[in-house]
Amino acid sequence: MTAQGFLQISIYFIVLLVSVKPLGIYMARIYQDEPAVLNRWFSCVEMRIYRLCGIKPDLDMRWQHYALALLVFNLLGLLVVYGLQRCQDLLPLNPQRFSAVAPDSAFNTAVSFATNTNWQGYGGENTMSYLTQMLGLSVQNFLSAASGMAVLVALIRGFSRRNSNSIGNFWVDVTRSTLYILLPLSFILALVLVNQGVVQTFKPYASVSLQEVLTYQTPKVDEYGKAVADAEGRPLTEIVTVSEQNLALGPAASQIAIKQLGTNGGGFFSVNSAHPFENPTPLTNFLEMLAILLIPAALCYTFGLMIGDTRQGWLILGVMTLVLAALVFVAVSAEQNGNPLLTASGVDQRASIQQAGGNMEGKEARFGIANSALWAVLTTAASNGSVNSMHDSFTPIGGMVPMWLMQLGEVIFGGVGSGLYGMIVFAIVAVFIAGLMIGRTPEYLGKKIEAYEMKMTALIILIPPFLVLGGTALALMTDAGKAAIFNPGPHGFSEVLYAFSSAGNNNGSAFGGLAANVPFYNFMLGLAMLISRYGLMIPVLALAGSLAAKTIVPVGAGTLPTHTPLFAVLLIITVVMVGALTFVPALALGPVVEHLQMTGHYSFNAR
Repeated sequence: MTAQGFLQISIYFIVLLVSVKPLGIYMARIYQDEPAVLNRWFSCVEMRIYRLCGIKPDLDMRWQHYALALLVFNLLGLLVVYGLQRCQDLLPLNPQRFSAVAPDSAFNTAVSFATNTNWQGYGGENTMSYLTQMLGLSVQNFLSAASGMAVLVALIRGFSRRNSNSIGNFWVDVTRSTLYILLPLSFILALVLVNQGVVQTFKPYASVSLQEVLTYQTPKVDEYGKAVADAEGRPLTEIVTVSEQNLALGPAASQIAIKQLGTNGGGFFSVNSAHPFENPTPLTNFLEMLAILLIPAALCYTFGLMIGDTRQGWLILGVMTLVLAALVFVAVSAEQNGNPLLTASGVDQRASIQQAGGNMEGKEARFGIANSALWAVLTTAASNGSVNSMHDSFTPIGGMVPMWLMQLGEVIFGGVGSGLYGMIVFAIVAVFIAGLMIGRTPEYLGKKIEAYEMKMTALIILIPPFLVLGGTALALMTDAGKAAIFNPGPHGFSEVLYAFSSAGNNNGSAFGGLAANVPFYNFMLGLAMLISRYGLMIPVLALAGSLAAKTIVPVGAGTLPTHTPLFAVLLIITVVMVGALTFVPALALGPVVEHLQMTGHYSFNAR
């Protein structure tokens, strides 16, 4: 890692950690209904929302009712997004006159945004109208993020309450998350982005004259799109002259702000945050990276405040930061070392001179290797999925780091709410393992962890690997799955494994080279996103309900302290070992083989 790269990364982590406490305190006050400025200024708006929707804010819910409200709310959002896509050709704010989205793609996109995944098999500027982008995708960015935060708060109440049969009110938690946390932060970030040059307009796409006329040759095709050949069968070409460029515009800044803050990640434009209209300057690049982890990091402190022991929150934040920093170092180093197959003497020449300056393939020159690799690690650690470079063009190890971060279960920061409740589940596993070692019933935060809690915990941990590995196996066993793979050998396998790792852990980023916008992958990945999101949320709420009904166990001589460096080490080992034991065999068939081929100066040939 270069000194400049180390400095940039260090500044990022310093600013992030400094922001944790003030935002964490603010969010704790919001959820505990304590004075926090905005909740007093806009309390009348909150009350009017409840009256309009017929909500009784003082009515607490059992976990079953909380889960039902969550499912109904998210299902309605999914149907709205699907309907907007299917009818967008009939609706206003469609200056480019885009046609209706195909049913399979519309299903995949609706599921993707409702589940906070934001997997995109389409190009935004070529597919979605302004109305669909705003009313469908941007609104779901708020509501899906708020749903994850609500589930986390319910789980926290499970630890803080005793002998209770309720875990809060879903509608109140979602409303406060949106009104007092996500909206204000997004408004501020959107204003800064607009100031830096991110587009925010309802004007149609603009045609501009090029400074230099572009001339190139292209294969000649007939009216049916087939290549035209001469009498001897040789393809004919024609010269094309381009003097204008069509610039895609739209209300982008408002969507970009919440896509980062809500760990959603879906790009307004096809190339996401590598696009100059989404991410035009070094400042926007830094702020968007900061926004990705801002709320997940601060929620750790919120957790500590709400359970009455901030040491617990700091420990989890420390564990997340240590693992993340280590993997950032691995990814940046791998990219800066470059690819020995791409040498000064040309490809396939066995020489010791590697890529000058490291692996810049697929990266924006204005961001460089350090900021590109840092973003790749942050976005997959945080269940965000936005990109400012092409992950598919990373070196095998550089690309394996984002993939493995997803496979850990998106618990190293993870999505807003979902990452922290996932890490809490791993903490329960850690205390269970420690309890087995000494023959004592495990306890976490004063609550005994018994058979029911461990069953729910096992479900939460096992569902994502089942979806990832099962989906990958099915794709590689079927003709429909294999037909969409354009790269041969282990890299083609890596692309499929990455796709299901992304969908099965609600991330949304992707390797290129896989034709994912086809019925097979639209349906399979959509199904994986649905099960991974709600198949985990329901057991988490069941866990919250069970814990809330328990009494607090007094600390005794046999109680395992869960705020010490020893427990931090145990928690890291638990997270890493689960990921390693589950996915190392699959990774060995993809990026590990690719790395060995690369270092052995062997380029895979389909023949």
